[in-house]
Amino acid sequence: MKSGMKIALVVIGIIVVVIVAGCQFYAGNYNKMVTLDEQVSNQWAQVQNVYQRRYDLIPNLVETVKGYASHESQVLTDVAEARSKAGGVMQLSAADLDDPEKLRQFQEAQNSLGGALQRLLSVTENYPELQANENFLALQDQLEGTENRITVERGRFNDSVTEYNTFIRQFPRNIIANMSGFRTKEKFTADSAAQSAPVVSFD
Repeated sequence: MKSGMKIALVVIGIIVVVIVAGCQFYAGNYNKMVTLDEQVSNQWAQVQNVYQRRYDLIPNLVETVKGYASHESQVLTDVAEARSKAGGVMQLSAADLDDPEKLRQFQEAQNSLGGALQRLLSVTENYPELQANENFLALQDQLEGTENRITVERGRFNDSVTEYNTFIRQFPRNIIANMSGFRTKEKFTADSAAQSAPVVSFD
């Protein structure tokens, strides 16, 4: 075999190896990005589930409080309005998580609802009969558990977003991410007092 032919075969072999290695690298990193993206979506669904549970608890809570404190109309109205606003952004999809404005609106609505609930529960301290009501106590326990779950699920969501964002921003994976349409996602922020869970203990 002529030396020129040997060199050509070697070069072709090297090119094939490089192409195969490049395809494997691309495929491996692309698949990992898909996995991490799905983890973020799954965790977002958990966040929405716990917020939905809180949303669903509110009508019964309001009706129970109204039976003992009907003249606290402003507080009750505030809760109803905040719930309505939160309901309007409840179905934010995981695909929208790369839009800071949409997540900000979602978070503001949930924070507003949390603040309204906190004011409502503060008012109930003035009504001993309400605090002794079995239905109210059960709702209080459910709400407290839900608020705790919200904190937990938000933390898990932020962790999954951090892992995803870190992976797609590292070189050279950021090239693959940009080529394939993977974008960094937004996280919940925790620098506002409005994000504190409502205090629901009356001990």
